[in-house]
Amino acid sequence: MYVPAQFEESDVKAMHALITQRAFGTLVTHGSGGLDANHVPFELCASEDGIGTLQAHVARANPVWQDVEDGDEVMVIFHAGDGYISPNWYPSKHEHHQQVPTWNYVVVHAHGRIRIRDDLKFVRGVVARLTRTHEAHESKPWKMGDAPADYLDEQLQHIVGLEIEITKLAGKRKLGQHKDVRDIKGPAEMLNARGNHQIGDAMLACAAKKDE
Repeated sequence: MYVPAQFEESDVKAMHALITQRAFGTLVTHGSGGLDANHVPFELCASEDGIGTLQAHVARANPVWQDVEDGDEVMVIFHAGDGYISPNWYPSKHEHHQQVPTWNYVVVHAHGRIRIRDDLKFVRGVVARLTRTHEAHESKPWKMGDAPADYLDEQLQHIVGLEIEITKLAGKRKLGQHKDVRDIKGPAEMLNARGNHQIGDAMLACAAKKDE
């Protein structure tokens, strides 16, 4: 990924937070069948002696788990929003007309080594933790114990676990940081007005930091 210095996110804790908040990642593999991409919810497991691991599961019918081998290098892409920026949104454009369209976004690439975990105990744990995390805000959270045990066991047989040891994290926050504060705030306010608060608010935070 091309990352100009002004857009680089190098804080591991910040990248971990983004992965946790935007857990639905794109797993990119290069196996015997060539390049492949699968869209999968991940759980980040932080570790004291490294930058963590990612755990997930895929359908047993998905060939990805047979197309790669333990130790193969893979990448998972986590997106945290994006938005088109019109030149007309920059206050300075109306003075000198020297602005062009762009696209702002926040993303993290997790590089690592994959391991296939065709292991019922592992898979059950991944499903339980993912469910607990993503049901937490429901008024009556669903839990695995709500389903009949035999039904659940049968469903778990249809999925295979994945574990990725993260070897490198690369983060990019392209939010107009290189521009004047007013030319960060203008587009941010337009994005927020159109409902894109994720990038709009992130840009306002950048503007506030630059204005300190």
